[in-house]
Amino acid sequence: MCGIIGAIAERDVVPILIEGLKHLEYRGYDSAGLVIIDPQHKVLKRHRVKGKVQKLITLLEQQPLSATQGIAHTRWATHGKPSFINAHPHISKEEVAIVHNGIIENHAELRHRLQQLGYEFDSETDTEVIAHQIHYYLQQSLDLIDAFYATIKDLQGTYALGMISPLKPGYILAARRGSPLVIGVGVGEHFIASDVSALIPVTQRIIFLEDGDIAILQRDQLQITTINQEVVQRSIHISQLQMDAVERGEYRHYMAKEIFEQPRALTDTLEGRIYEDHILEACLGHEAQQLLTNIKAVQIIGCGTSYHAGLVARYWIESLAKIPCNVEIASEFRYRQPLANPNCLVVALSQSGETADTLSAIHEAKRLGFGASLAICNVPESSLVRACDLFLMTHAGPEIGVASTKAFTTQLLALLILTVILGKRQGMSAEKEQEIVRAMLSLPREINQVLNLDSQIEQLAEQFANKQHALFLGRGVHYPIALEGALKLKEISYIHAEAYPAGELKHGPLALVDDEMPVIAVAPNDALQEKLKSNLQEVHARGGRLLIFANHQAIMQSSDYIQIIELGEVNEIISPIVYVVPLQLLAYHVARIRGTDVDQPRNLAKSVTVE
Repeated sequence: MCGIIGAIAERDVVPILIEGLKHLEYRGYDSAGLVIIDPQHKVLKRHRVKGKVQKLITLLEQQPLSATQGIAHTRWATHGKPSFINAHPHISKEEVAIVHNGIIENHAELRHRLQQLGYEFDSETDTEVIAHQIHYYLQQSLDLIDAFYATIKDLQGTYALGMISPLKPGYILAARRGSPLVIGVGVGEHFIASDVSALIPVTQRIIFLEDGDIAILQRDQLQITTINQEVVQRSIHISQLQMDAVERGEYRHYMAKEIFEQPRALTDTLEGRIYEDHILEACLGHEAQQLLTNIKAVQIIGCGTSYHAGLVARYWIESLAKIPCNVEIASEFRYRQPLANPNCLVVALSQSGETADTLSAIHEAKRLGFGASLAICNVPESSLVRACDLFLMTHAGPEIGVASTKAFTTQLLALLILTVILGKRQGMSAEKEQEIVRAMLSLPREINQVLNLDSQIEQLAEQFANKQHALFLGRGVHYPIALEGALKLKEISYIHAEAYPAGELKHGPLALVDDEMPVIAVAPNDALQEKLKSNLQEVHARGGRLLIFANHQAIMQSSDYIQIIELGEVNEIISPIVYVVPLQLLAYHVARIRGTDVDQPRNLAKSVTVE
């Protein structure tokens, strides 16, 4: 969940490190720091702060640093509270400096052993263990590189590591297991980073390290090996990410920009997947025809917003493709010992493709003997895409805001594409396929119409500014959309929000309804609208304030306690994708009015690369 950037060059790398950290801020963090090797005295010099990168920039203005090699980090607390002493980089005996993403599971055992050897710990982190362990091996007369390899063999858990030492200036050592790490290749310079976006200002030539890779970087040389020091070759990719893709432009927050980018993102996600009103099965890859032949069930796994997308897809897959579908939170799936079904397609959802629980769940599904695996992801070169047999890329573009918006709607569209592909194999008619395709093609227009309601929703958001709780309701395929709306509100505004199927009101939640508990309902004109209307009458009868998102056929009459936002007629198949957008706008405006950090909400990170 943290951010890493490192550089070795002929030029001053400190501005590169700072710019890289700024591009990694979206991942979520509570402290920042950097360390360089002083080129004149060949010693480590480190600056750390608790707080934002801007605070580190201010410190550098007061106490400037300059060097041709260094590593930097933004930390999100796992072991040890957010504090100055727990901020990275960590140093051992002024000879080893390390930055680390991930979790070292045997850190307590290693710490105890090192303390017995006389090492004193300045922090509560598992990372400091790594630095001291490397130093310990140096004391055993090992070369720095050999000490690094020896330490890696001692570590249990996940890591992306970057290390420098004044004992061997001119080198950066890096390693990856279970946490993303890439190498940037420049002209006479090399870089490491936890995310390609951090390297955009300096290079588009990227190497994606694989699990178990160890890299030895010099200014003009690069070697990648296994843990047994066997040299391996990794391809250089030319990143298509552009600087303007990660800038806010005219928008106040990344989240607002990404909400309004959804029509384009949905258009891009459809590109190349449709021909003459038909979905092309080949969009899943050239092996799709063979791997899908015996598929009779679907298992979807994901976390957070991706899990909600899976819940929507279950309705689609079972009603349209006519095959059973199970949806499970990845962290639960991997530990509950599920019964394997070799005829079950495992679909993994992740915006980043680096979500630790989802990756582990895919590996567990393969170990147990499930059928083919499919990644639906926004990052082509991610670990998840490489781990699965098939992949269907969402073309949302970079999503910087921690609260996912365009990644969610493009995931839904990708899942609808998958539904049609599976449905055709189960006898879906050409007429039904064409109806769905036409509905898909209408999505950019439908979303634009909802975005035109922005100012109206902004005015409604004023009513939420002083609320502490909210209840979201939906029925059928729109219950997961209510879940997603509640998640968005709680993520960025810190209002406690819960979602329920509207039919569950009398089974507990109705006890919470009063004048201070606004109730938000997702109420399109579908087969369950009359049932939902009855549920909403129960809320109204108890003095609850209702905000209803509905179509032109108003579900109830507006009053002081009932406000209706009309979205217009929408094809029932795509209505979940359309109806989530006003909930995103509502959450955004409520958070903005309350003055919270919209793009980087407290305690959260964009890419959850640890359990």
